[in-house]
Amino acid sequence: MSENVVHLHKNTTPAAPTVLTVVPDPAPPAPVPLWVRSGRAVKTAVTHDRTKTAGRAVARHSLYVAGGARIVARRTWDGKTAARYERFMRAAEAAGNMDAAMEWEERAQRYRDARHRRRMDLLHSPLDAAKGLAVGTGMGIGSLVALGIVMAIANKDVTDVITPIAAVIEFINLLITIVQVVWGPMVSLGPFMALLALWAVGSKQQAAPAWAMPANVRSGEGEPITPSIVVKALRDLGVPALRNAIKEMGDAGASMLGPIRIAGCGVEVDVTLPSGVSTIEVQNRRRKLAENLTRHEHEVFITIPQAARTVRLWVADSGALDEPIGPSPLVTDETMTADYAKGRAPWGQDLRGDAASLSLYQRHLLITGLSNQGKTVALRSLALWIALDRSVQFLIGDLKGVGDWAMFDGLASTLIQGPTDEHVMQVTEMVEGAVEEMNRRLQAPPGTTFPPLIVVVDEAQVAFMCPAKDEDKRPYGGSKSNSRYFMAVRKIHNQGRAVNVLMWQGTQDPTDQNLPKLVREGAHTRASLALGTESQARMALGDKAVDGGAAPNLLRPGLDRGTLVVASDGIAIPAGQASITVRTHYIDDDGATAITDRAKALRDGVTTLHAIETGEDRDPLADIAAVLGDASRVLTADVLKRLTALNADAYGRWTPGDLKRVLEDAGAEPYKSDGRMVVGRDRVARALANRDTDGSASAHG
Repeated sequence: MSENVVHLHKNTTPAAPTVLTVVPDPAPPAPVPLWVRSGRAVKTAVTHDRTKTAGRAVARHSLYVAGGARIVARRTWDGKTAARYERFMRAAEAAGNMDAAMEWEERAQRYRDARHRRRMDLLHSPLDAAKGLAVGTGMGIGSLVALGIVMAIANKDVTDVITPIAAVIEFINLLITIVQVVWGPMVSLGPFMALLALWAVGSKQQAAPAWAMPANVRSGEGEPITPSIVVKALRDLGVPALRNAIKEMGDAGASMLGPIRIAGCGVEVDVTLPSGVSTIEVQNRRRKLAENLTRHEHEVFITIPQAARTVRLWVADSGALDEPIGPSPLVTDETMTADYAKGRAPWGQDLRGDAASLSLYQRHLLITGLSNQGKTVALRSLALWIALDRSVQFLIGDLKGVGDWAMFDGLASTLIQGPTDEHVMQVTEMVEGAVEEMNRRLQAPPGTTFPPLIVVVDEAQVAFMCPAKDEDKRPYGGSKSNSRYFMAVRKIHNQGRAVNVLMWQGTQDPTDQNLPKLVREGAHTRASLALGTESQARMALGDKAVDGGAAPNLLRPGLDRGTLVVASDGIAIPAGQASITVRTHYIDDDGATAITDRAKALRDGVTTLHAIETGEDRDPLADIAAVLGDASRVLTADVLKRLTALNADAYGRWTPGDLKRVLEDAGAEPYKSDGRMVVGRDRVARALANRDTDGSASAHG
């Protein structure tokens, strides 16, 4: 039974008093004085964009009048004096052209002599004019009187004798009346008409400061190239001797320039530099020159023609080089065939927009550049063209192994695809086999002809950097005399072209280690995509080409993908230049497959040998580890491509889900890196090691 407790006394402890805090209303803000509000309004009105635009417009059109007056005064002065000849004479002297200076001096002297004769004639002209006026007046009056006599005889009225004279007097009186009526308005409107004429001259010549011009003119974006713009750009280039010479030339500075010619998607002009200015000083300031011409650096190319002290500027239309070129004729013309000896591969377009084609006859080839700039596509497009000559044989080693050359299966005699050391060994043996074929051909009777054999190695830097050694301790990679790949390539470079055995290589990011000097200098055709430094450009193209203006290191990685600087006698290069820039056609995998299908149809059938033997029983995890190579992680899509290249029968139908299932079962599931699914080499290697360990434990158990 529970008890209820009843409290008889109330709690007498006083409750804490409630304190109410009264928050006063915030004080109203102090009124802003009228003069402050007025000042702010005036400042806003004055600094408003519309006010600035209107102010520039007023200043611009006012200065057009002043500039027009200055231009008209200068033209008048040039027409009345020998100032023009003096300017051209100074310009020729500043440029060091003394023959031209003497010619302008002779012209100036002839002008002064003619002017002196005109002035002497003016001394006699008043008397001659008075005599002529008197004789003309007398003859005119006599003619009018004679006409009046004829009229009087015809009308039998003697008063008609003065009728012609009276008519002339009335006409003169009418003219005087018209002049009296028009004179007043003409006097009033004359100054305004003169100002309008001066404004028109100034507006046409844009004779106003840059700050007063509209925004699109101030920026200069897309401004057409004119002689004055080129001269001003050269003057502000930062070369003291050039700046002083142009200042001495004055308005005659344009005499340095040849004609400005339209050249493809830009213009071309030859600049004869003044004495004391070297071409290298202009070449080294390419970026500043481009900015002075209101262009980006990649839109201005400087080359050295044959003429002494001359640079050739090619300036692209603003933004023109960012526009893609059309598709390759190999894709659009399904009837196209190739001729190894006499034909030229349609590779792309030069900067002028003309077709750029390359002769491949007995020329070793090297293409290099940074990663992901279009090297493989550029190299492959040449192979696609020459594959349309049924006599050409291929040996292909793709040390990337993602299927870029898979369409040559059934076309190449040997096709090796993969990035591992084992693949490098097989590619090396393939190249050494080409050396043996070359030696066999060299020992054939004189006059024997042989079909062309093209040995293609893409990602050749993998071979040069391979650390593997054979059973005799000879390294596959490297650049020493015992390096197997290096020596095989050198032998083909030395003697292969004589018997139509040619070496084509594509490499990334050249250095002395991954592209030895003797190998790169053995190529007859050297081409480079975007590179990082000038030293790499010299490795890729040679000193002569770079000294002549070739600058693949100034191409924009990514933006200029597929753009090559080519040094070769197999392509048409303008006279006096050592290289040419080519924007290559892009042929995707589907287009390349269609072309190789046409090439296969021209042949009786080729059995392609794969150095990696395929069997029915595959170890998917081991194959995945093999195609990962030395990369720490590879995109799942690329792993699938490499597996397909490794064994199309086993992995050609694999989906990302199949790959994921195998990896998850092994405990090496894919993961995301930078938002994309990748396969980690360490995870796969750990899974293989654990599997092997488990297998050994089970066997012993």
